[in-house]
Amino acid sequence: MASFTKLEQIELPAAFDAHVHLRDGEMSQLVTPTIRQGGVNQVYVMPNLVPPITTVQQCLAYRDRLRAIEPNVDYLMSLYLHESITPEVIREAKKAGITGVKSYPAGVTTNSSSGVLSYEPFYPVFAEMEAQNMILNLHGEVPSTPPLSSASSTSTPAVTILNAEPAFLPTLLSLHQKFPNLRIILEHCSTAAALAAVRACGPSVAGTITAHHLSLVVDDWAGDPFCFCKPVAKTPEDRDALLKAVVGSGGRFFLGTDSAPHDRGKKRGEDKVAAGVFTQGNAVAYVLDALEVGVKRGVFGEGEVTQEVLEGFFGGWGRRFYGVEEKRGERVVLRRGGAKVVDVLRKDGVGVEVVPFRRGESTWGVEWK
Repeated sequence: MASFTKLEQIELPAAFDAHVHLRDGEMSQLVTPTIRQGGVNQVYVMPNLVPPITTVQQCLAYRDRLRAIEPNVDYLMSLYLHESITPEVIREAKKAGITGVKSYPAGVTTNSSSGVLSYEPFYPVFAEMEAQNMILNLHGEVPSTPPLSSASSTSTPAVTILNAEPAFLPTLLSLHQKFPNLRIILEHCSTAAALAAVRACGPSVAGTITAHHLSLVVDDWAGDPFCFCKPVAKTPEDRDALLKAVVGSGGRFFLGTDSAPHDRGKKRGEDKVAAGVFTQGNAVAYVLDALEVGVKRGVFGEGEVTQEVLEGFFGGWGRRFYGVEEKRGERVVLRRGGAKVVDVLRKDGVGVEVVPFRRGESTWGVEWK
């Protein structure tokens, strides 16, 4: 590949996005068609609907609804880790072709109120997932310490959204130690500490990196609700560690955008700001932009952004970890400056609107071959 920052176009296999939120109802009608617009034809779908997807029947019905909206995408599906999930459910899910189970600590992010309070009760489930070669996807944060809690008066550090991910990492390491062959993904890594924890584990553990965490730091979301997500973006040093992981991990980290749409009124104008950044329609382009900025700031050398790295991060490494093939053989051509991010995503007859990441800015355009 020629000098990355001088390229006017790049041809790549269509991408695999290993972490997407497509919601349901009107929101799903709005955002599901943007998967292919972003250069992606295969996705791993999160189960945190309301109510959450906790049965095989719910999961397959949800997949059917998504296929009806956009049939030219392959949807890998997941269940929501919940007290109703048993080893028997895991065996049923495996037979039905469901890929994995997503764990949300209770209350840490959107639609997580039914999430996990303790992992020990799920050890039989994890053992069966290990036996069935299914994937455990971890939202790697712990809930914030309540105000005036006992933790504030002891030597135990208080937990806030800024250190919620590092506070979770001992749990990752403990689960990997107890279930060394269980395939685990630490989702949306946002700190250098998270990257180090994944690297400290065996090859059955990997991590996903979002497009927006490659660009944002704490100052960005502190002043802009459309950049606020969970986990929040952290320090410039953390952002640069994520950029280095894209080009230098050898496959331990791959794309999982965590694209999370919210109606614009829930991002601005209500008592609380909804957590989520919407990147689906420009998923691959945003990463290319972040890598170019990384080269220009000297985070890594231009020669480190190779065709092999791009093909691996955007699809090859994630598909290898998930054990799936790219079924369609499609390719995309990205052209520098070929697209402008819309200010608001809307659709006739749909009553919700979503403001995308970097609204109104120029980015790479996507053409399908």
